[in-house]
Amino acid sequence: MSKEKQAIRTTYFSIMSGILLAIIKAIAGVLGHSYALVADAIESTTDVFSSFLVLLGLKYAKRPADENHPYGHGKIEPLITFIIVVFLVVSAAVIAHESIQNISSPHEMPEPWTLIVLLAIVIWKEVSYRIVLKKSKQTNSSSLRADAWHHRSDAITSVMAFIGIAFANIMGEGYESADDWAALFASAFILYNSYKIFRPALGEVMDEQRYDDIIAEVRKFSTQVPGVLATEKCMLRKTGMKYHVDLHAIVDAEISVKEGHRIAHELQDYLKEHISNLGNILIHIEPDK
Repeated sequence: MSKEKQAIRTTYFSIMSGILLAIIKAIAGVLGHSYALVADAIESTTDVFSSFLVLLGLKYAKRPADENHPYGHGKIEPLITFIIVVFLVVSAAVIAHESIQNISSPHEMPEPWTLIVLLAIVIWKEVSYRIVLKKSKQTNSSSLRADAWHHRSDAITSVMAFIGIAFANIMGEGYESADDWAALFASAFILYNSYKIFRPALGEVMDEQRYDDIIAEVRKFSTQVPGVLATEKCMLRKTGMKYHVDLHAIVDAEISVKEGHRIAHELQDYLKEHISNLGNILIHIEPDK
């Protein structure tokens, strides 16, 4: 199965999981008098929308290169990630606003049975996070990585809700707002995660050099190709799930242009064979001094 298909299949998993959990949280939150659970349901609903955007982005990014997009359509991925971050920030703001309002208003004590629901949710969301994160690493998808962090942030907010409800029930009357404080802390964590998701996507759009490990691999494998004496400049930029390489390879100054051309093509083929996720490879031949 191609990496694109793996990523799309994983996104379908996120969407179905998000829909189911949003329904469970909303029902349990209303019946169990827990705003932290209702806040959790709000976040899960935004997760569904963001996962749907990831799905659209991945399908668009699959399109092959054309005359107007010679490097393919992969740049849609970080743009989708930016939209996901907006969803996260908006959901955090809504949760924080409602939490502050509920803290100052008297309300019923959360039901103890909601703790069981939350415990099951935490376990499921952590498992989901690990599944989606693993797939994001396998496919090299930044938007899928953002989707994975949605699952992790959801698990953390559920942990916060669990702590708040448990504290309120243990302390008894007068501590009903512990549930709302938990939701408020959860909104702060969502904002923190938003930055962690946003920063790498911004670097991807700006072609920031953040791939020293891959550059080291490119240099190492390049010198294994007969005729390549060393490497000089090596620049990488990420587009979707692929890395595009600009490499200056040093060869014997006395060889012919035809021989240098042959070495460049052998180098391209060798790099693609030994390093996954490489897209276009531009080789510039430099004579040794």
